[in-house]
Amino acid sequence: MALEDRTPFATDAYLRAKSVWRGVPHRRRMRRQGDSAPGGSPFGFGRDPRALSDVLVTVASDMGWSVELEQARLIGEWADFAGGATAEHTSVIGISHGVLQIQCDSTTWATELRRLRGELLTRLLRDYPDSEVRDIRFLAPGAPSWRHGPRSVPGRGPRDTYG
Repeated sequence: MALEDRTPFATDAYLRAKSVWRGVPHRRRMRRQGDSAPGGSPFGFGRDPRALSDVLVTVASDMGWSVELEQARLIGEWADFAGGATAEHTSVIGISHGVLQIQCDSTTWATELRRLRGELLTRLLRDYPDSEVRDIRFLAPGAPSWRHGPRSVPGRGPRDTYG
């Protein structure tokens, strides 16, 4: 098996990143007048130095990573977004199908944050528009599990106090 058959993704990613670094997108790579060519100008389109941040933004959008990067930024900045007191009692579980899932320490915190859901969602849509998050779920801690240990039996367990 040839090396090209085993790593088409890596080769394609390398070629796309290389073309973005040069300033010419991989899928539209055509020679333009003034490009570096024998007898042409030595400094053609895309040859000027660019800031690394500009190159990374271009690579992320070209590779289709902008949504994932924006979601990671939201998760990383949750403490700043939600505030210090709220962040102490909550943690981000993840983002699934456009729903940001937040685990709360207590039922009281979950209830209070559900009440503030509209305001938080409005701020989230304004501050992180490319994250594709369209809803927030605040999860309260569950009842204790009785299904552990060597002598556990199948069934629903004691239901008289947790109902």
